[in-house]
Amino acid sequence: MNHPLRASQDAFGAFVPGAPVHVTGAASGPLAGRGFAAKDLFDIAGLVTGCGNPDWAASHAPAVAHADAVQALLDAGATLVGRSITDEISLGLLGRNQFHGTPVNPRAPERLPGGSSSGSAAAVAGRLADLALGTDSGGSVRVPASFCGLYGMRPTHGRISVRGLMTQSPSFDTVGLFAREPTLLATGYSLLLDDKSATAPVEQLLIAWDAFAISDAAVQDALRPAVARLKAVFPATEITLSEEGLPIWAERQRRLQQHEFGHTFRAWIDAYNPRFSFEVGRSLAMAALVAEEDLSAERAFRADVRAKILGRLDGRRLLCLPTTPILPPARGIPLSAMAEAGRRITELTGIAGLTGLPQISLPLGETGDGIPVGLSLIGWPGADEVLLKTAQALQAG
Repeated sequence: MNHPLRASQDAFGAFVPGAPVHVTGAASGPLAGRGFAAKDLFDIAGLVTGCGNPDWAASHAPAVAHADAVQALLDAGATLVGRSITDEISLGLLGRNQFHGTPVNPRAPERLPGGSSSGSAAAVAGRLADLALGTDSGGSVRVPASFCGLYGMRPTHGRISVRGLMTQSPSFDTVGLFAREPTLLATGYSLLLDDKSATAPVEQLLIAWDAFAISDAAVQDALRPAVARLKAVFPATEITLSEEGLPIWAERQRRLQQHEFGHTFRAWIDAYNPRFSFEVGRSLAMAALVAEEDLSAERAFRADVRAKILGRLDGRRLLCLPTTPILPPARGIPLSAMAEAGRRITELTGIAGLTGLPQISLPLGETGDGIPVGLSLIGWPGADEVLLKTAQALQAG
């Protein structure tokens, strides 16, 4: 059947310009009648995956098959209604793309949508799609979910197939989804998670005091009612998550991820000398300075942090923190302010990235003038379904 949602109706600049995509899903299934968008990192059979950069598109052949995640949603009856904009080669957290344009944040049009899954978030928040596929390495589902007022989850690392996806940092890369309501999000993930983990009751909520403390006052104020609501549902205690300081954790995470994406793109850069925006070129230049032999301390630190957090969660506790420490920045901010915003964001998003743990962003906060603010829950490995059930229970409550 023809789905009513199409990229030609795009009022938010969510879809890749000049590249309309429409693939009809199966005649029946749990997502029949639903439309979804796919970030321009996912293969679509017969088309070149552009990855937000024209030189990448020009130097790669069309895909021979759909990415596994795309195929799973099509098989469930959903129709692919568009290919959504990504930050250039997925290196960004704010949603800008100098080649394809920056999608509009439907919930806060004067502010950035968040990235690098910016187009996917804009498509769902703008009701151009019911669901959208994104990716999350350093926060690229969680950040736009928070900025655009959506449900979005970074799954346990390794639980969703990345075949047919342009990956940049293999030990960080995950496939994620956006939705406007948690039941649909849970349905989508039930089709993507490759093993079915048994759910367990949540016994306690750990509120990361230091994560709230480094967040702006506007974020703290917007989330205060949501935290109180969670405290009414779960026994809760405040903890200091990082004795070293969360900025130290973020710096370790950034160095590890830089090394990986530097390695991913090195041969392509050597062969094609592609064009980049200043901020992406700077990230790649910094990545070139990170050598494998210099990362032994970071790798040991990562293992230690993961062990400590797993001990605290103990398969029965959830960690609560703001999704981002800042509000969505204004569109058109200078490059220097963009770099600072990205650094601050990773002070919180780097926690799950560093440890490979699942994290869901819940659209439970809002400033007085209506700017969305996400509240996050992090669970133990395989707690994806627990997080999704918790989101549904909170909406029902």
